[in-house]
Amino acid sequence: MDFEPLKKFMDSWVLEFTPGCCISVYKDNKEVFKYAAGYSDLDNGVKLTGNELFFLYSCSKVATVTAALQLYEKGSFLLDDPLYEYIPEYKNMTVIDKNGNISSAQNHITMRHLFTMTAGLNYNTNTKGFKNVYKITNGKMNTLDVVRSIAAEPLSFEPGTHWQYSLCHDVLAGVVEVISGKHFSDYVKENIFEPLDMTNSFYHIFGDDYNRVSEQYFYEPKTHENDIVKLQMSNQKADGCIKKIDKSVSHVFGDEYDSGGAGIISNPQDYIKFIAALANRGGGVNGERIISSGAVELMRTNQLTPELLKDYTWPDLKGYGYGLGVSTMIDRAASGSLGSIGEFGWNGAAGSVTLADPELNLAMVFSQHIVNPRATYFVPRLKNILYSCIR
Repeated sequence: MDFEPLKKFMDSWVLEFTPGCCISVYKDNKEVFKYAAGYSDLDNGVKLTGNELFFLYSCSKVATVTAALQLYEKGSFLLDDPLYEYIPEYKNMTVIDKNGNISSAQNHITMRHLFTMTAGLNYNTNTKGFKNVYKITNGKMNTLDVVRSIAAEPLSFEPGTHWQYSLCHDVLAGVVEVISGKHFSDYVKENIFEPLDMTNSFYHIFGDDYNRVSEQYFYEPKTHENDIVKLQMSNQKADGCIKKIDKSVSHVFGDEYDSGGAGIISNPQDYIKFIAALANRGGGVNGERIISSGAVELMRTNQLTPELLKDYTWPDLKGYGYGLGVSTMIDRAASGSLGSIGEFGWNGAAGSVTLADPELNLAMVFSQHIVNPRATYFVPRLKNILYSCIR
């Protein structure tokens, strides 16, 4: 294995595209490469070491679906169970059409719909429900109250008829709370972080830990688009500039909100322990098993029909399907990937990337802290260079 090409790519990525980035790679349950390039604080010239903490944004979703699958394999629910059996507020949903007309939903949201982003939910948080919960909870926004409030809004389409990136996994975190009887963050800590000796992964940080968070930046294109969800799914190539922003995540709505979709703060050297366990078909590098091999196989099996794949058009995911909460490579020719069929993971809005490949027992976590990281450009290149280094 020769990781010099990966090191050179990261060095070239710094300054032109991002202030700093770092990576951890595991192969066959051992760390084979780690590297940090650039700055954690560009303005003050503070070098990035790789020990800083990063907001992982949507890379958190991989932990959320794993947590839910732990309960699934214990018989706590089935994929085609109606969501309302666990959160009754979702029993009588409505649907809004393109003309603004609202009618009763004909299909119930199922657990499968939550996993696969086909429930009809969206990412709109500017609603009366969110505002009411904020007022009632004095800004603390506990997880279940927020999840219940989402049910008051009309769906974008009949459940199961389209794929749409949304708050589905935030709602899934609420289901984990209901079934387990624990706060979602406590459940993940007890069942994923602690068994894998992940001592630098959190949902809420304060004091000294907050000071360890790398400075966060934003690549502002000339279009001045600032919606992080739209930017994550876009093919934004316009010129722009890098600006420092505050160290927070807009989709963590309050101090008591455990975001299933965007809540984890970690770094590559810690989060890799989790991703490596998935690459090892559920077994951690320390010998602890967090999930069965069958559940990992189900997670990385494409769930989208050809009709649903028509909605799954993110530019960096050509040749990929969508499993239970993760992208999964299904067509090597279309993807242009050097990787394995069934390689899976997900990316975050500030440029973190996770990759698990059970065929090669290969895992990678890459982090940076720049919202709108232009994933269309760097993610396919990053993956191909990684595979070239190990073959």
